[in-house]
Amino acid sequence: MARKRQTWGTRLGIIMAVAGSAIGLGNFLRFPVQAASNGGGAFMIPYFISLFLLGIPLMWIEWTLGRFGGGFEHGTAPGIFHTMWQKNRFIKYFGVIGIFGPFIIFIYYSYIESWTLAYSFFALTGKYAPATTEGAMQSFLRGFQGLESNSFFSVPLPAYPFFLITFFANMAVIYYGIRGGIEKLCKIAMPLIFICGIILMIRVLTLGAPDPAKPSWNLINGLGFLWNPDFSALKSAKVWLAAAGQIFFTLSVGIGVILTYASYLSKGDDVVLSGLSAVGTNEMTEVVLGGSIIIPAAFIFFGPGQIEAVAKSGAFNLGFVTMPLIFSKMIWGVFFGCLWFLLLFLAGITSSVSLAQPTIAFLEDEFDITRKRAVTIFGIISFMLCQPAIFFLGKGVVNELDFWGGTFCLVLFATIETILFVWVFGMEKAWKEIHHGADMEIPVFYKFVIKYITPLFLFLILGFWFYQEGVPTILMKNVAEADRPFVLATRVFLLMIFMALAVMVKIAWSRKRKRRKT
Repeated sequence: MARKRQTWGTRLGIIMAVAGSAIGLGNFLRFPVQAASNGGGAFMIPYFISLFLLGIPLMWIEWTLGRFGGGFEHGTAPGIFHTMWQKNRFIKYFGVIGIFGPFIIFIYYSYIESWTLAYSFFALTGKYAPATTEGAMQSFLRGFQGLESNSFFSVPLPAYPFFLITFFANMAVIYYGIRGGIEKLCKIAMPLIFICGIILMIRVLTLGAPDPAKPSWNLINGLGFLWNPDFSALKSAKVWLAAAGQIFFTLSVGIGVILTYASYLSKGDDVVLSGLSAVGTNEMTEVVLGGSIIIPAAFIFFGPGQIEAVAKSGAFNLGFVTMPLIFSKMIWGVFFGCLWFLLLFLAGITSSVSLAQPTIAFLEDEFDITRKRAVTIFGIISFMLCQPAIFFLGKGVVNELDFWGGTFCLVLFATIETILFVWVFGMEKAWKEIHHGADMEIPVFYKFVIKYITPLFLFLILGFWFYQEGVPTILMKNVAEADRPFVLATRVFLLMIFMALAVMVKIAWSRKRKRRKT
């Protein structure tokens, strides 16, 4: 008897799940850094242009592709691409990118996610309280990561137990499936994320100037640093690329996750409103909450002299060095510190379970195995492959995984799926498929945008990214000499994973052909 594919329980469930996939560490850590470092309020101009010309069209494309492929019992890109262009026997191998990307991101993201759980515990217990300076807090973080020995920790690699807890929490959620695991988690986690975020935002918005001698260190000026526009920044291609890149990260488009989630929809489910609802939820979280916590709070406590350095110090330093120092200066800092890292953990786990789902769906759909067995296989293999990111963190391994899995593959995959959808499948058929079961009609100018502007935008991003980051990365220009063997080994490691997935696709389709003949 054929195995019955899973389905979502409610429309709210799928919207919360897709929004949960999109809402992650990047909303609260990466977004304020990108905005503050790229022209402040001026950054929001290319940001919203990218949202309307790239993010929303890609969201509709992926929801529609996923629902279409799910009708043929395919939940991942190889099968979905094959249904779109059945005459081309190679197109399914391009779909491997849609499994490879999220899988690679998962094997380092789950480790970073575990830091937020650990710091929530540290905030509650006062573990990092003795680190009262930026240097001391950086040393605390490096000691926690196992990158240096210091007085803060008495055991090697203290991060590892928290990784184990986080990893098995992810496995427990995905073990219970789409409705019983992922949907249930997101229905609980998403409201908690908003509650935590609103409490933290209110606390920041009610902060007064901590030093009466420095009245300019206040909330208005802190918000102004982030939102006052430097229009001269719009002349820089780097700012436009940063804005487009942030849209990719924040909406989780180009990864392959939305394809998989949408494959569990029924044919009549509305992808137009559902997609817009997921986008709206994510944008409110990122722009309103993410833009109202870190940078304004850092400005109030560190002042205009240090805020630019703080903003450009990177997402990790902001989240795990600057914010603990800020909370240590607040009344009820223990509570707010714990709340901050709990928020990050909840945002992280709703994203990481989504990253695991494409691989599991591939095993279920294309090899016709049970979810229990698929999760077991995924758990064993991903656990082993997580170890290089943990033990070689300081050797450039995570940066390499992030570039290929979390940057290059996103843009490449989005370009391929867009061309396939509007130029191979056909714009007229695509437009009709998008509107099937829809309660509202998309403005007709989006037909032109999806067919011409979005693909052109993607080609430009891919070209500029390859020119600015791809070539230097391939040549290892920014890699320390001592780290190059590790980076090279990571590339071999990635190539082997990609080839293994391609071989699995070939095996799955060979088995299907044999079954059809018999």
